[in-house]
Amino acid sequence: MTISFEIDALPRSDAGKGASRRLRATGLVPGIIYGGHKDPQMISVVHSDLLQHLEHEAFYSHILTVDVAGNKQQVVLKAMQRHPSKPFVLHLDLLRVTADEKIRVNVPLHFVNESKAPGIKKGGIASHQLADVEISCLPRDLPEFIEIDMASMEMGDVVHLSELRLPPGVEIPALASEGAEDLVVASIHGAQLAPEVEEGEAGEEEAAGPAVE
Repeated sequence: MTISFEIDALPRSDAGKGASRRLRATGLVPGIIYGGHKDPQMISVVHSDLLQHLEHEAFYSHILTVDVAGNKQQVVLKAMQRHPSKPFVLHLDLLRVTADEKIRVNVPLHFVNESKAPGIKKGGIASHQLADVEISCLPRDLPEFIEIDMASMEMGDVVHLSELRLPPGVEIPALASEGAEDLVVASIHGAQLAPEVEEGEAGEEEAAGPAVE
């Protein structure tokens, strides 16, 4: 089933921190739509509606439809500011997309078949160094996620950015420049054992008892 997301928004004219605080006090999130060779447009979105969309991982890496008082536009979520300690969204940045221009979007990484990996069966531990990756592609080629199959990974194996299996038309900008760092995405390594304590040292510590300030 194809997932689609539509955001109902209202145009706004007041800018500045004071105007944004007033909007948030009424349950609205200030935001902006930009790009697509058009002028930026300030909007507001109902906070509770936005939170429902944010519960879906696909919302972060999908082409979204934003309806601004009847004017529908295709966008992607480019940035979002959250409150540092409360479950509130403070601001929303939406980037317009056009069919013939590439966009840069962060998409999540899905790690599959981890339990089947020989390295895991031998007692290894899997580490995921990245949770998402920035990609570049045309809007029609935008994947919901990128999958990393760990089924054949042995102890000590690593997966780098350059080894990801990308869908057709998808690139990783971080690898485009000469000398770019090929980051580790995932690895399987041995469990770190606690340092052994010499028997004599352990006995001395027990005899000494707990320290008293």
